[in-house]
Order: sequence, then structure tokens, then C-alpha cells
Amino acid sequence: MTAEPTAPPRDLRSPAAVRGPRPILPLWAALIVSALGGFVYDLGFPGAGVWPFAFVGIAMALVPLIGRSLLSSFHVGLAFGLAFYLSHVSWTALYLGPIPWLALSILESLFVAGGAVLVTLAYRWVPQAGRSRWLQLIALPALVAGLWIVRESVTGTFPYGGFPWGRAALSQSESPFAPVVSWIGSTGLGFVMVAITAGAIEWVRARGWRDLRTGIPVAALLVVAVAVPAFPTTPAGELRVASVQGNGPAGYFDEREQGDVLRAQLEATEPVLGEDVDVLLWPEGGSDIDPTRSTSVARIFDRLSEDLDAPVILNTVTVEGAEGEERFYNTSLLWEAGEGAVDRFAKRNPVPFGEYIPDRWFYDALAPELTGLIQRGYSPGTQAPVFDVGRTVTGLAICFDVIYDELIWEGARDGAELYMLQTNNADFRGTDENQQQLAIARLRAIETGRSVVNISTVGTSQVIDPAGRTIDALPAYEAGAMVTDVELRTGLTASVVLGGMVPLVIVVLSLGGLAWAGVAAQRNARHRTGSGAGRETALEA
Repeated sequence: MTAEPTAPPRDLRSPAAVRGPRPILPLWAALIVSALGGFVYDLGFPGAGVWPFAFVGIAMALVPLIGRSLLSSFHVGLAFGLAFYLSHVSWTALYLGPIPWLALSILESLFVAGGAVLVTLAYRWVPQAGRSRWLQLIALPALVAGLWIVRESVTGTFPYGGFPWGRAALSQSESPFAPVVSWIGSTGLGFVMVAITAGAIEWVRARGWRDLRTGIPVAALLVVAVAVPAFPTTPAGELRVASVQGNGPAGYFDEREQGDVLRAQLEATEPVLGEDVDVLLWPEGGSDIDPTRSTSVARIFDRLSEDLDAPVILNTVTVEGAEGEERFYNTSLLWEAGEGAVDRFAKRNPVPFGEYIPDRWFYDALAPELTGLIQRGYSPGTQAPVFDVGRTVTGLAICFDVIYDELIWEGARDGAELYMLQTNNADFRGTDENQQQLAIARLRAIETGRSVVNISTVGTSQVIDPAGRTIDALPAYEAGAMVTDVELRTGLTASVVLGGMVPLVIVVLSLGGLAWAGVAAQRNARHRTGSGAGRETALEA
């Protein structure tokens, strides 16, 4: 009796074998979940600051991408990016209106959408590259996390130096995961966060409760990430720092006369003039008159330094070059009585469209009413980001400089025993911007194993110890001064030593892993199709 031929399994002949898994959510639901996920993700950052929501937001970004087509994954990723960035950087619209806010949010969201396409390919190809459940439970979450970091690396680099604001790790400054940054930096912590989330998703998809051993990889990563102590550095004494928040009219559009900001800083400094301190620290823009070009203002800083018997670290706008060819710098000066500015550091990363207009000819044609507000552009500095304050070396960063990893690492490698971060948040009064920036400063303390004095014109000003704890603070939007004994530390953390190797390795291995998965998936698909056709021919014979 001849058996009736049977058709080969559907997946051997169907395009589904190449497309990968079916979507978990229909497109309309995926768009809604992803958009809601962007809002939830933002709740993990200051000002809501509920750090577990960052993990929930990441999950709501990933689940809708599983099984999607590339075009729909782009739209789903765009929905997440727009919801997140429109919330997260809404402070950019406070004074300049909606155009810069929308432009920045849309640009960053396009990068998020491109990253979503890569993640979708990982969810499609890795299951086809091999049938091992450990490939699904370990390799796939690691690849998804790596591709998330690829996207963060791009947004932190392009265009015009990038905008590394809103990286996953920056939501964790006060969470149990924060010490991880001292080992592998913010990039590494972001990778761990996404790997834990993606691993939990795969465990649920694999019905891991049927075999609890399958939960070991993600559980082990979670335990290690929470239990790891901060990388140790060595105590090296203390430095008594007087830091002053003048709360003057330091905003770009504040009504003021020349010297008003300087006067506000001087008034706020008066209560500490009788103190025994090692250095006086003023914020970014603390002097709206350059003492290197004004003998009367130079005498003011000479008197301050004499009264305190200590140097003054101030910030002002300096000018170099002949008339008509001037170059402007956002500059911190180390001022000593009778000697003037004995050292200087100019901001390394001026803010595009805030402190200068890149490709001005192009943007003048698009929005001349906005670009016309910025008449002078700041040039990037080239000096080492450290000052020698007596026998102590302090690391420096001016305002948004703090978000750029390389500058912070350079300061530690140049011998910084603490950091003095100067900023001017006056243009963002009443928004989350100053809290978001403070969270970055807190992570920098943990990452480098150094104390941080974060002083702002209007707040938030705090002194943070190497463990990330606040040890002194001033109320925001009030004039005041702190005199704080700040712990000094020496020794380099693993994060500083490894530096750019961590993001480089993650990016290279992730892109290489995705390429391997794609090749293996196609090879296996051809093999399965050929085997199916061979069995069909044999059955027909």
C-alpha cells in the first residue's frame, strides 16, 4: 500500500521562515505601547526620578519591535523617540520657543528609529541562526543591548559633537545600579540595563517558569549589577572649598546692566569672606566682565583672593585675536592676588545653536530670526581640564561639558583629586534641566571615585562625595554660599582606565554579531528550504 504523500512543514517553504517571529502586537497597539513607553522611560529620569521606570520604558520600547517589518519598526521606534525626547528636553523651548525643541527632538528620534530597525533585525535573525535556547536567553538579549548602545553612541557623536543627553544610565544616579559606572562607565551601565530587560523579556517568551534554570543568566546579571561595590580609590586628605551661588540675572534674556551678575556674586560671597578656605569657586558666567580686560574688575578679584588668602576660580567670556578676527571663549580662570589669571580652561564643547551656529549660512536661510539671536560664537578650548590649586589638582568641566565622557576621563588621568563643575542654569529656571544635569554630575562622582562640587548661578548647587551622596547643598533660585571640607581621592577607577574601549568593544561586537546572525539565518533558511524540497521529492517518488 502506497502512503499518501504529505506536504513538507509550512515553515520550510513559507516566507515566514525568512521573516522570523510573528509580531507580538498589531501595529496600532505597538505604536501606542511604544509611545507610552517613551513617556514612562522619561519618568525614570529627573525630575520624576523614579529610576525603575527606566527599565519599564526600555521593555515597552523592545516588545513592540519583536516580529515587525523594518518599515513598521522604524515607525514604532520613532513613536518611542518622539514621546521620550519631547518630554525629556522640553526645557529647550522655555525661551526660544518650539522650533529648537521640535528640531532636536525629531533629530534624536530619527536616530532612535534607526536603532529600532537594528533591534528588529536582531529579533528576526538570532532565532534563525541557531535553535539553542541559550542563544535566545543570552546571546539575543546581549545583542539587543549592544544595538541599543550603538544608537546611543551615534546620538552622542553626531552631528556637531552629538547630544549624549538621555542615555539610559543617566536615569540611575541614585539607584542601586549606580556603582556599575565606576567599572564600565555610563555606556556599560546602559548595556547592563537593556540586557537585563531584554533577558527578562526572553525568559517570559520562553515560558521560563517551566524550567527555572533558564532564569539564571538574567538573574545572575541582575545580582552582580546590584551587588558590585564602587571601584575603590584612595583618600588623600581634604580641601576646604567656598562655593557661591549668586542667583543673579545670568539668563540669556534676563534684563540686566553690565556688571549686575558680578555684583550678585559679590554680595553672595560676603558671608564667607572671614572663613579659612583653600579656594573660592564661582559658577559659569559668574563675572559678566572679563577681569583680564578690566583693571577695576581685576582689582576686585585681587581683593577677594587677598581677603581669603586663597585663589579664586571664576568664569567669564574671554576674547583672543585682532579686531575683526576675534575668537570668543567660555573661560574659567584661576586667579591669584597680585598675579592675576595664572591658569585658564576654556569650554571644550560649546553648545551648537546655543553658544555658536554651525554651518551658519545654511541655518540663517532656514530660521534667521533664531540664529540672529546668537551674534557671537564661542570657539572650543584646547587647555587641559585641570587647575593646580596649591598642592591639589582639581578637574574642570563647564556646564554641558559634563556630559562628554572623554573630558571627564582626561581630568582624572591628568591627576584630578576632585572635580569643580561650573554651570549656568538660569535659562532653564523652573524646568527639569538642572536636576538632569545634577544627576550626571552625581554619576561622574561615582564613575571617577572623586568628590564633585557642582556650582550653578541659580541652582542646583551641591557638593557630592565619591559615593554619590550629597554632603552640602544650596536651595535653588536663592543666593547663598557653602564652605565645605571636600574629600580628595587618588587612583583611577576601571572606568577611567578603560575609557573609550568599553563603547568601542560594545559597538564593534554588536554590529559584528548582528552581521553574523544575518548570515547564519540566511544560510539556515536556505538549508531548511533545500532539505524540505529534497524530502518532498523523495515522498513523491
